Amino acid sequence: MNELAAKKCEPCDNGKALAPDRVTEFQKKLGQGWQIAEDHHLEKSFKFKDFQEALDFTNEIGEIAEEIGHHPDIYLTWGKVRVNIFTHSANALTENDFILAAKIEEGTKGR
Repeated sequence: MNELAAKKCEPCDNGKALAPDRVTEFQKKLGQGWQIAEDHHLEKSFKFKDFQEALDFTNEIGEIAEEIGHHPDIYLTWGKVRVNIFTHSANALTENDFILAAKIEEGTKGR
């Protein structure tokens, strides 16, 4: 299990943006093809053979997000799901974002 996936999200009402060096550190720990987009959010695209597989995957992500109380932006189209994660209250990346991404990887087997 990724060490980030083992952590719990903290309430993010007062989420504080991570410094750039911390973002780099957490991205290395996360791995799995997640990218920092626009110096603002985590992003990863997943490909599937059809719409139903993409939809099932989207629902799996939704269950994980509900369980931990931290929610990504999910874009679903035929055979593809793109996930964007950032902390809306901070309008930036926080540790919670990396925890959620790691839990998505663990919970969906990195599909």
